[in-house]
Amino acid sequence: MVIKKLHEAGLRSDHAYTAAVVSIGLSFLSWMASVKGEAAGTDRADRWGIFVGEWAPTFFGLGLALAQYEDD
Repeated sequence: MVIKKLHEAGLRSDHAYTAAVVSIGLSFLSWMASVKGEAAGTDRADRWGIFVGEWAPTFFGLGLALAQYEDD
């Protein structure tokens, strides 16, 4: 039901896969920016990188579900 609604809204599997790859890049960039821009140290930078990096599996999962829906 959710996948059908997302597909009807115009979201395609390619969009979700692209978002996953971009989130991996953003994870690295947020880690780098936190290490260089904050005095909190690498602990906080690691948390930022992990937080953003956890989006990628969700986007990959949505991409797989949308791809399956598109094949039907």
